[in-house]
Amino acid sequence: MGLDKVSAPLLSILRIVSALLFIEHGTTKLLGFPPTEMFATSPEPMTLMWFAGILEFGGGVLLLLGLFTRPVAFVLSGMMAVAYWTAHATQSFYPVQNGGDAAILFCFIFLYIAAAGGGPWSADRIVFKKG
Repeated sequence: MGLDKVSAPLLSILRIVSALLFIEHGTTKLLGFPPTEMFATSPEPMTLMWFAGILEFGGGVLLLLGLFTRPVAFVLSGMMAVAYWTAHATQSFYPVQNGGDAAILFCFIFLYIAAAGGGPWSADRIVFKKG
């Protein structure tokens, strides 16, 4: 069995796992779960952090389902690029020091998903007959 046979399902798995991790960032900000020291209190509505939580949760759910995958992934990729340059890069040049590793990875994973689509296990495949 060649790796070509598993590449499409692995794209769906990458999308699903990334979405689950991203949703967790949104629920931490918006619902305080799981609890973190950084988000001990929810951000005030209509603030940048509140909008980030909305995008992380809502966009994460859409990615988890594989619904509107390409545009959602593109928006989330851009959001993570902005998050890196505004919140992390100002702390240090090195991602390992500024805590921006996850932001960089999410940015490029979402950019890849925006180009590649949601894979065979996606709502897009069912609803729009394409992944």
